[in-house]
Amino acid sequence: QVQLVETGGGLVQAGGSLRLSCAASGGIFSSFAMGWFRQAPGKDREFVAAISWSGGSTSHADSVKGRFTISRDNAKNTLYLQMNSLKPEDTAVYYCAAKSFGSPSWSVGAYDYWGQGTQVTVSS
Repeated sequence: QVQLVETGGGLVQAGGSLRLSCAASGGIFSSFAMGWFRQAPGKDREFVAAISWSGGSTSHADSVKGRFTISRDNAKNTLYLQMNSLKPEDTAVYYCAAKSFGSPSWSVGAYDYWGQGTQVTVSS
């Protein structure tokens, strides 16, 4: 059973930075496409970024493009999300997700495993 544990969330002022990490265990991390999603109170879970198994292909939502960067270290079984120039509207619970087969996806339903989430709060 694949387990995903997110860390690195917290409270930060607008314009600040955070780096989220997602540690994976119980599976072959290097074979999974991975994604970051977020969910604000009262809203649906939304796509943030995704990365292929090798790290050679990435995609980011328009709302975070140029500010957030997804990356992975397969030797450490860890996924990252570097978040810069944070805005109050980035406030949400951030989740990492693993997709067993195929290419990365922006769709919540395409992912097989999810972490428990980490809270990111950006104050104005």
